[in-house]
Amino acid sequence: EIPLRLVGSEMCIRDSIKTMNVNTIFKLLPAVVLSVITMENCQNMDKNENTKEEKNAIEIIMARKSVRSYTSRPVEKEKVDIMLKAAMAAPSAVNKQPWAFIVIDDRDVLNKLAEVLPYAKMTAEAPMAIVVCGDLAKSLNGEFGKYWMLDCSAASENLLLAAEALELGAVWTAIYPEEQRIENVRKVLSLPEHIVPFNLIPIGYPQRNEEAKDKFKQENIHYNQW
Repeated sequence: EIPLRLVGSEMCIRDSIKTMNVNTIFKLLPAVVLSVITMENCQNMDKNENTKEEKNAIEIIMARKSVRSYTSRPVEKEKVDIMLKAAMAAPSAVNKQPWAFIVIDDRDVLNKLAEVLPYAKMTAEAPMAIVVCGDLAKSLNGEFGKYWMLDCSAASENLLLAAEALELGAVWTAIYPEEQRIENVRKVLSLPEHIVPFNLIPIGYPQRNEEAKDKFKQENIHYNQW
């Protein structure tokens, strides 16, 4: 039996092979070559898998779309948790994380929100929704600061992308900066003064397959100056 040493993807035969006859070496060569090829194929599969993961992230971004019709199937808590974790992974000014999230799956509350928000009527059909809120007590520069709006926008986009990745449908419906909408949602959800409802995102399993719009426009791109 030949002692073998594994180095990277190559099989190196020890010095003792020198003492073996030529016929034995030729008999063993196919097995050695096959081992090398197999290991190289495994390494290539790993590389392809990494590339696939990176490509999938881009595909999810490109596939995101606004979905406004849903089945009655409930959204699993595990998926809700993933969406919330994704939302809270967003960047924020000075890492203040001035956001709060209200998960709504009570049918009465969903119906009330659909009534008071003119562009969120689909909430009456959705199995759940998440209201993204700004927390002025945590915001950079407090109630006088404006960064919380940017932070909540980043969190909302993360949430939408996570929904897409989980094969869910979702749509961003605006609450802020419309004062009447803000007041209406405050009343429905009993929000304290320092919590500002930013948007309402109905979420559910899509009723039908929908294609994302191609929004790329070359004329929107400038290099180095206008």
